[in-house]
Amino acid sequence: MELHDVWFVLIAVLWIGYFFLEGFDFGVGILTKLLARDRTEKRVLINTIGPVWDGNEVWLLTAGGATFAAFPEWYATLFSGFYLPLLIILVSLIVRGVAFEYRAKRPEENWQRNWENALFWTSLIPAFLWGVAFGNIVRGVKIDKNFEYVGNVWDLLNPYALLGGLVTLTLFTFHGAVFAALKTVGDIRTRARALALKLGLVTAVAALGFLIWTQANHGDGWSLAAMLVAVVALVAAIGANQIGREGWAFAFSGVTIIAAVAMLFLTLFPNVMPSTLNPAWSLTVTNASSSPYTLKIMTWCAGIATPLVLLYQSWTYWVFRKRIGTQHIAEPAH
Repeated sequence: MELHDVWFVLIAVLWIGYFFLEGFDFGVGILTKLLARDRTEKRVLINTIGPVWDGNEVWLLTAGGATFAAFPEWYATLFSGFYLPLLIILVSLIVRGVAFEYRAKRPEENWQRNWENALFWTSLIPAFLWGVAFGNIVRGVKIDKNFEYVGNVWDLLNPYALLGGLVTLTLFTFHGAVFAALKTVGDIRTRARALALKLGLVTAVAALGFLIWTQANHGDGWSLAAMLVAVVALVAAIGANQIGREGWAFAFSGVTIIAAVAMLFLTLFPNVMPSTLNPAWSLTVTNASSSPYTLKIMTWCAGIATPLVLLYQSWTYWVFRKRIGTQHIAEPAH
């Protein structure tokens, strides 16, 4: 296996990690409107992800940086062609971070409500747009012989990509509901499990359609295996949630995300951005990659830094592993 193949796999792993971790905190952000009945319950949900949400975003920064360094042609074409949706995602993530920090800085109800609304929308929008973006990457876009995107933003809003956006939105929200059930106690835990069942059924319908469509147009034996794992894991997550095994439900919903994203990268390889104008103009792991020397240096750096990041994040989740409920929320100061 050449180093550019290795880095394609590593970038896939980074995106899998990002969607697994950021997926549930996007979902929890969305659930602040769908599940919480009052401000105290909203604070419970926000506190379940408060210690970890910013660490989860490190995976996105690393995935973007790795793409820039390992596959500069891919990075350039992707960020120029998908400029508007990626800008919307970036602004959403910025506002989302500010909402976490500013929401409790003032006691006025309007102030807190506005930041809670911002948290909801800036969780929902990226959850949808990431699916649209990856749907277009797998489907292919208008790339010319100079490896430049020559389409427009409306070309990105095709039925396949929009279905991909619906899948990531519903899957992340389901993942968040399972996480909320795992991390809370009392009535909110019971309602999270009930809502997770409804979300799981909707997700199953949308995901099955999207995965079958992907397999039919781009798949092979490996992607079929990943698709089957994703489907079985989603069914298992719904079942585990129903019998109150929240830990298993969360694990299986995570496996669903891992297998589904792995399937997308398996259908993509050896391309990184297929061209719908001419297959010969597609960006591949070969023509989009950096020099072997650059990839070699990156591999050494990744080998040293990655275990440290994993240890730190694991420690963070261990420290904040306990459940919380409304009884743990202090009354606001007046």
